[in-house]
Amino acid sequence: MVILRSHELVDMDVEELDGKLRELQEGLMKINGVLASGGIPEDIGETREIKKTIARIKTIKNQKTTNKKK
Repeated sequence: MVILRSHELVDMDVEELDGKLRELQEGLMKINGVLASGGIPEDIGETREIKKTIARIKTIKNQKTTNKKK
């Protein structure tokens, strides 16, 4: 799973951000499923990076929609 940086996300439009957000949330659900069943995920640090990337996407998406309203 590719972790995106904020400068990459700013160049995307809202539809692309929605797609990446869905993709990352699905990946996070898979990792959480492994953890819930008592397993160990392949990369433990990936959970933290996915959560941070989801937060970045939501922030940039919110900024873009707020700027369109003004």
